[in-house]
Amino acid sequence: MSFLIPDALAQGEAAAAGGDPLLALLPLVLFAVVFYFLLIRPQAKRQKEHRKMVESLAKGDEVVTVGGIGGRIADLGDNFALLEIADGVAVKIRRAAVESVMPKGTLKDL
Repeated sequence: MSFLIPDALAQGEAAAAGGDPLLALLPLVLFAVVFYFLLIRPQAKRQKEHRKMVESLAKGDEVVTVGGIGGRIADLGDNFALLEIADGVAVKIRRAAVESVMPKGTLKDL
């Protein structure tokens, strides 16, 4: 019947002897380990440091927000802070929006 096309024979024994199935999962496991150490772990560390910095905010600290607004903290609440950005000008921001705490006297130089 298959005069021009040779029959395809199943290679059951050759395919089964291809190797250990756990060895086939090794690249996937290595990829997961590299992904964890290069991406997940450093991000978790940065989040932990930012959370610690936000919790340690105090009245009078000079800060810069994520949006680039610099000012002095006039009042603190549980979730919000009142940021004085100029004499008589204050804005209410989320505490989590604080990007960094600046050294004392930085705003006077500006």
